[in-house]
Amino acid sequence: MKPICLAVFLPAVLAACADSGADYTPLLDGPPNAAFQADLSACQRLARDQRQFDQETAGATVLGAGAGALLGAADDDADAAGGAIVGALAGGAAGAVHASERREAIVVECLRGRGHPVVG
Repeated sequence: MKPICLAVFLPAVLAACADSGADYTPLLDGPPNAAFQADLSACQRLARDQRQFDQETAGATVLGAGAGALLGAADDDADAAGGAIVGALAGGAAGAVHASERREAIVVECLRGRGHPVVG
């Protein structure tokens, strides 16, 4: 039952985080100019299109599952499947946070490159 839970639950969690960070609207030092909304949309689209972050998240999930399975098998009170589930969730969450942060950074740098006074 635990592997089925992992197979159903984890993809749903990762899908929910897939575009997070790409919708980030940074703070400006001053009022936005006329081109800001169009540039923001273009920069958010650029960040959203960076699928290598999703691959990194999947890799972190697999590594977390493997490490969790090994730790679960080594612990007398746990089992490998339970460890794999916990490890996969931890790895996937860490990967999703990293991907979100990278997408936010893309939005910020893109807007700065287009001349907007972004502070964060």
